[in-house]
Formats: sequence, C-alpha cells, structure tokens
Amino acid sequence: MDPRFVTKEPTPGGSVYVKVTDMDWKPSQFEGIQIKVLYEKPETGELTCLLKWEPGTTLPFHQHPELEQSYVLEGSFYDHDGICRAGNFVWRHPGSYHETKSDEGCIILAVYRKPNKFGETAGFGIEKEGALAS
Repeated sequence: MDPRFVTKEPTPGGSVYVKVTDMDWKPSQFEGIQIKVLYEKPETGELTCLLKWEPGTTLPFHQHPELEQSYVLEGSFYDHDGICRAGNFVWRHPGSYHETKSDEGCIILAVYRKPNKFGETAGFGIEKEGALAS
C-alpha cells in the first residue's frame, strides 16, 4: 500500500482549479458556437469544454468516434432523437452520426474522449487570427 494512504498526505498540485468566470469565450470554427476549454489532452483527444450556441445555430453532420457527454446549463439543443433542455443530460454512442441544432441558443458542458469527425476535420478548435488553433 502506498504510504500516502496511511499518512493521508495529499499530492501538492494534484488538483487544478479553473476560474471559468475569468475566461473569455473564444470563437470556434463553427459559426454561432463559442468555446471555453476547461481541460484538454491533445495527444489522446480528450476535451472538456463549455460551448455557447447562439440562437438558430446548427452544428454540421458529424460522427462520434467515442462516447460524447453533454449537460445543458442554459437553453436547449436537439437532433433527430430528441431535445435536451437546461438541467438535462445526453450522451452519444460511439460511432453514431447526427446533426445538432439549437433554436433558442444554449450553453453546454461537453466531455469528449476523442474529437468528433466533421468530414475532413475533427473536433472543436478555437479560431485565432483566421486560423484554427487547438
């Protein structure tokens, strides 16, 4: 057994606190959707982020190569299977395809194990001076 369990010694720097309210919304590569990246591990594709959708936004047809999880904080968004409103949660099966829309706009906490596939591109990125940066 690790002696830290016995002595109850915490790991310095083991928790990373993110001041989300101090972060600016950044434009994504998708018109009408802004992003705040809360956690990212580029080598594996893991991403936890807040996504802010303007009313009338459509996220183009895409594939989920891995599990995707979304919790709606404000507003709602939907696809062919149903609608997810504030306070509700939806997850997508690995390998599934869909297009997502938000008529009223929304803010979503999204957790990705691997980036979604949008034709020739993958995942969410932050627009920076006309080019994508991740």
